[in-house]
Amino acid sequence: MKFDLSFYKRKKVLITGHTGFKGSWMSVMLVNAGANVIGYSLEPDSEPNLFELCGIKDQIISIIGDIRDLDHLKKVFDEYRPDIVIHMAAQPIVRAGYDDPVNTYSTNVMGTVNVLECIRLNDCVRSFVNVTTDKVYENKETGRGFTEDDPLDGYDPYSNSKSCSELVTHSYKKSFFEAGGTAISTARAGNVIGGGDFAADRIIPDCVRAAVSGADIVVRNPYSIRPYQHVLEPVYVYLMIASLQYEDNSLSGYYNVGPELSDCFKTGDLVDLFIKYWGEGLKRIDKCDDGPHEASFLKLDCSKLKGTFDWKPRWNLETAVNKTVEWTKVWKSGHDIRLCMDDQIKDFLG
Repeated sequence: MKFDLSFYKRKKVLITGHTGFKGSWMSVMLVNAGANVIGYSLEPDSEPNLFELCGIKDQIISIIGDIRDLDHLKKVFDEYRPDIVIHMAAQPIVRAGYDDPVNTYSTNVMGTVNVLECIRLNDCVRSFVNVTTDKVYENKETGRGFTEDDPLDGYDPYSNSKSCSELVTHSYKKSFFEAGGTAISTARAGNVIGGGDFAADRIIPDCVRAAVSGADIVVRNPYSIRPYQHVLEPVYVYLMIASLQYEDNSLSGYYNVGPELSDCFKTGDLVDLFIKYWGEGLKRIDKCDDGPHEASFLKLDCSKLKGTFDWKPRWNLETAVNKTVEWTKVWKSGHDIRLCMDDQIKDFLG
């Protein structure tokens, strides 16, 4: 199925979570395509952060706000009347969910309710994509990839809150949008990597911090298996789903977004790839820390996405790691990271 980013030229696209890692890459991709981007998010949550480093703030309408503030969000919808909404604002870290479950649930569940309520009250929105996670599924660690009809029942507060976000979306879709008007999908993405992720408790940012400081990389779960993919893979898919369902509501649904099953790697092997491309004598140390429960096995079966949209991943994991190291070395050397991002996007779109 043909998808061209030129579809977004002059479209008004509201991104929640635009100051985050994925949101920054998506904003750059959309601006390069000629879209009018409205972002709604909290301030960036790390220092440094990609949003400020890449300079995208000056090319979009950037609104700082809390997704739990329904009145503020309503005013944004009323003023800018977006054509398309992509919801990525979230508390996205498993361990942070254990530390602060109330904030995790209020952000990830009520934030979704608030976005959908604004869409319900505004007939301008033709297409909505709610970005969730591979962790929404009840995980019995059977060794197979999850399919979209598997039960939703995330274990920990973060994962479970995203399962709830899915159910909220399903309810709003059935209750208010069955007659059409707004096409609604959710996208359940795997673990993303790429240049500019500085978050805590993520393996590639941990690698970057160790590499920049000259320390060894400490890996707490070297044998856990995850569906790792470059950030441009899911960002592209979100935009593809949003555009194609905009034209054909029958394409709306619930989709897994992940790599080929052959690219579901052990975390320790991912770190070894980072070391390979970084060089400079970098080493890893495996050190389990007896932290809270995290699934040891996660894979996604993306047959539905492939069959519906004639889609397949563009970069394998080795390429994804190489591109991540490339970006990081550009940043570390003080060179133009926006140019690097633009070049990587062009290469990805090929």
